[in-house]
Amino acid sequence: MNNYTDKNIWIIGASSGIGRALAVELSRRGATLALSARSEGKLQSLNEELGGGHIVLPFDVSNTYSYEQAAQELERKFTRIDSTLFLAALYSPNSLEAMDIDEAKAMVDVNLNGALNTIHCVLPILKKQKGGQLALCGSVAGYRGLPNGQPYSATKAAVINLAESLKAEHSEFDIKVINPGFVRTPLTDKNDFKMPMMIEPEQAAGIIAKELLTSRFEIHFPKGFTFFLKFIALLPSRLYFKIAPKTQL
Repeated sequence: MNNYTDKNIWIIGASSGIGRALAVELSRRGATLALSARSEGKLQSLNEELGGGHIVLPFDVSNTYSYEQAAQELERKFTRIDSTLFLAALYSPNSLEAMDIDEAKAMVDVNLNGALNTIHCVLPILKKQKGGQLALCGSVAGYRGLPNGQPYSATKAAVINLAESLKAEHSEFDIKVINPGFVRTPLTDKNDFKMPMMIEPEQAAGIIAKELLTSRFEIHFPKGFTFFLKFIALLPSRLYFKIAPKTQL
C-alpha cells in the first residue's frame, strides 16, 4: 500500500482520540473507512462530519462473537480490506496496591483480548485475500514496567509481544505495532502528572498515516521521548530499578 486513494481501511476504536483523528486524516487522503467502536452515536456523527460516505460498524471488541459478525459483514461490504487498525483501549492510572480488580479485568478484556480477537477475525481475511495490513496499537508504556501504570502497561507490553509474534509467523503480511507516547486524548486526560512531549491527536494521526505506508514494523512517536524510553528499557535491572521509581507514565 503506497497511498490511501480508494483503499478500504477498518479503524477499530474510531469514536475518539487517535482513532477519530486518524479517521479524519485517512478520509481526507481518499480512503473509504469502516468506523468501529462501541458507541454507534459517536460513529454516526463522525461519518456525517466526513461526508457520510463511510461504513458505521459498531461492536464490542472484547466480545468474540460480535467481532466475528462485524468482520463477516465488512467482508460482504468491502471487496478487499486493505488495512485494519486496532486502536481501541481502556486506561486508568493506578498503583498495583490501589488497583480496582474489575477495572483491571475490563482493561485486559479491551486492550489484550480485543487485540487477540482482532487477529482471530482479521488473519483469515488476510489469508483469503492473500495480502493486506494489520496494525495493533501498543504504547511506550509497554516497553518496561513503570510505577502507577498497571494493568494498562502490562496489556500494552502483551500487545507489543503479540504483534512481534504475528510478524514472525506471517512475514508475508504487513504487520505493524503503533507505540505512541503522550497524546492528548480522553485517556490521558485522566493523568494528574505532567506528561512530557505531549502532542495533539491530529499530530499523531499525521505521523501514523505517513508511517503506515512505509515498511517499518514499529511506529513510535514523538521520537525524542520514545528513544529515551527505549534506552532506559535496555538498562540492566540493577540500574533500571534505580531509575524506574522516578519515572511515570
